[in-house]
Amino acid sequence: MTDNTVAGRDEQPGRALAELLRNWWESSARDGREKPTQQSLAKRLGVDQTTLSRYLNPAHASNAPRRIVEQLHSALRAPADDLVRACALADAAAGAAPSRRRPAATAAPGTASVPAGPADRCGATARWWDRSPVAYPTLAIASLLLLVLGGFVWWLAPTAGQSDAKATANVSDRPSQGTDWPLARKGDVLWKARTVQLLLRANGFDVKVDADYGPATAEAVKQFQSAHGLTPDGKVGKDTWPLLIIAVDSRTTKPDAITAVQYLLHHAGVPTDSTGTYTLSTMRSLKEFQESRNLPATGIGDEGTWRALLNAQGPDQHK
Repeated sequence: MTDNTVAGRDEQPGRALAELLRNWWESSARDGREKPTQQSLAKRLGVDQTTLSRYLNPAHASNAPRRIVEQLHSALRAPADDLVRACALADAAAGAAPSRRRPAATAAPGTASVPAGPADRCGATARWWDRSPVAYPTLAIASLLLLVLGGFVWWLAPTAGQSDAKATANVSDRPSQGTDWPLARKGDVLWKARTVQLLLRANGFDVKVDADYGPATAEAVKQFQSAHGLTPDGKVGKDTWPLLIIAVDSRTTKPDAITAVQYLLHHAGVPTDSTGTYTLSTMRSLKEFQESRNLPATGIGDEGTWRALLNAQGPDQHK
């Protein structure tokens, strides 16, 4: 049995874990509660903010240990059913069997350590293969039987691979994942909606920045599209994004555009203050992000950087 199978999905467990943790954080603002900042959350967990940002960034190769997963689940009041899967993903990403506890993460200097939860918080219970004296021989026999059965099925269907070849025949003609402009539309919430609203304001539209792509935002997008000769469908895609974005550098006088870049940088795992002003810190953050995406490290928020920033965000949220 592979770690990915244990995790319940055929995917990279580290990326899946980061997406789940980011979703917990992005969705934590409910029932009258505000979403905690990464700085306050990191202090509560006993890690530095940069480390936490990496744990919440699917594009980063830093996997949150089980202790952090358990504490995030509790601090963000995430759905109870998510905890078992999150811990399984953490174990799979760490390359260990899910039944084993991972060592506690080292607290950052000057931060208070948060006690780890009880050993069974992730729902881990003693399983028959952990305690049975015949467990390993039984598993070996079962694996052998499955191998024989798989060979028999393969022998009965010698042309099965042809259907896979058909399915992937034109894979080279498909756009590379993560390089296209994302589609933002009515009903989107969180990062897509907030970015569109900030850019609309930077382009002179008086919309409310509430991270909810509602009727007012969609109507403003339609007006923007009509003014630029586009079909006014109220959706921001590959034709609208290039016109909506604004190049951000030291000469930019549009605070909302700068705020959008700073917001996207922060949520892409590059901690950045949201000031609405292009500072030296903003330039360094842009260069750091550009280098991580093999882009020219100019410190300028150009079209390629905007597209990469949008593709570096967490999972879509749609109500």
